Amino acid sequence: MFGKKTVKIGIAFGGGGARGFSHLGAIKAFEEFGIKFDYVAGTSAGSLIGAFYSAGYSFKEMYDVAKSVRMKDIKTNHVPFVPSKLDGLGDIIKKELGDINIEDLEIPFSAVAVDLISTKEVVISKGNLAKAVMGSCAVPGVFQPVEHEGMLLADGGLQNTIPADIPRHYGCDYIVSIDVNKSRTYGTKSSKLTDVIMCSIRILMKSNAVRGYVYSDIVVAPETKRFKSTSTDGMEDMIEEGYNATIDAMPKIIELFSRKRKVYFNEKDLGDVKFLD
Repeated sequence: MFGKKTVKIGIAFGGGGARGFSHLGAIKAFEEFGIKFDYVAGTSAGSLIGAFYSAGYSFKEMYDVAKSVRMKDIKTNHVPFVPSKLDGLGDIIKKELGDINIEDLEIPFSAVAVDLISTKEVVISKGNLAKAVMGSCAVPGVFQPVEHEGMLLADGGLQNTIPADIPRHYGCDYIVSIDVNKSRTYGTKSSKLTDVIMCSIRILMKSNAVRGYVYSDIVVAPETKRFKSTSTDGMEDMIEEGYNATIDAMPKIIELFSRKRKVYFNEKDLGDVKFLD
């Protein structure tokens, strides 16, 4: 559609739990306009979507997988206050994509997690794909940390919920980000442990989201406030919200592809980050 492209454009899929279904709507819109990205980064639910996108899955293929998955397939432990292992998520990835490494994907990809041992943000760009995504999705208090390469990995949203800086690190000129959780700032009146933990995580992600907006050239932010991050209810509506928001932003997204290259990124801006590449 765009002829010979002279710029390198990346996409960052943000975290947001089940609200990540909105990412599928964005992907549907990109397909309709023939838009393809050169680098993919994802945090938490965004890492799961990003992995499938980087593997070459179409919207329809991802939609079919999403329809077949239930939260009980992923959160397998239903004992109160006992976090689940993420083996169920790993099994879904291996079943659909194979037990592959990130290097085997069609599009370069990074999953963002946090190492609980060092407290550093970890950007995983090589090695086992399922382990990387599992670690990125391991929400504290909900899922157990994932052991990987001598680390204990937890949800990347603790440090970098919209990882727009990662494609920049890998040479992208411009970044499109999808923020499926712009209403992350809502609080809670509940004193239940799980509600307090989830509210605390949302507070952390509020400041982390600012970083993502700073490094993005365009942020697509679907309206997802009415949906729960812990429930698949409303999946079709979430997809529609993601699609509509992306269509609204499409003129600006298309304009990025006609721009000239630019040099701007300062590696010092990344802070204390560990890269597995």
